[in-house]
Amino acid sequence: MNLSDSRTAGQQGATPSPLARLSAAEAVFNAIRGAIESGKLAVGDKLNSEAALAQEYGVSRSVIREALRSCNALGLTVTRTGRGTFVVADHVANDLVLGQFSARDLNEARPHIEVPAAGLAAERRTAEDLDILRAMVASMVVETDPEAWVVLDSGFHAAIARASGNKVFESVVADIRDALTHQSETLNLVTEDRQHASNEEHQRILDAIESGSAPDASTAMSAHLRAVADALDSILKQ
Repeated sequence: MNLSDSRTAGQQGATPSPLARLSAAEAVFNAIRGAIESGKLAVGDKLNSEAALAQEYGVSRSVIREALRSCNALGLTVTRTGRGTFVVADHVANDLVLGQFSARDLNEARPHIEVPAAGLAAERRTAEDLDILRAMVASMVVETDPEAWVVLDSGFHAAIARASGNKVFESVVADIRDALTHQSETLNLVTEDRQHASNEEHQRILDAIESGSAPDASTAMSAHLRAVADALDSILKQ
């Protein structure tokens, strides 16, 4: 796609060619982000509707929604119900907006919730819990649809909280699950090879829980959350 062919990407009159799914959402996200950061899309500009963007880029509306959620998370755009999506900044914000929570809030809270939950899961997991976790990890490894992968990702963390046998941990992770999905979605679009790294980290967490070692499970979860936090920091420093 050649963004220089028109003043803006995502506005009426732009005629970008269909995008190959590298993922398609990543391509759309990169195109819109590039247009914003280069000034082709100015602060205050309104993007086309989801339907128009889908037609312009040759992708589905779900792909457009995925890309726009990441633009919103980076603080580049805001979507106003009934009015559309508008450019609000020409550079990445100091923090990411992930559903109801910020990246900073998640980074600060998750180690206090999910690390001990993983340790308890190693001690208390049932055969059914292990079957569920194994199936999720196996599915993530072969999943090529980014949208489906992030659902599995947040589900994996929720399943560990359930396996801990602690209803407080289970409830808290359920409450932040939507934010975890947005976080995973944004990281996978912006950070190179994050999905593959996450798959390996998830496998190490599963192995520790399966072995019944609370210290190893806690360590593996802690390492995973540090990697996620580092990836988020790298986005904010770009």
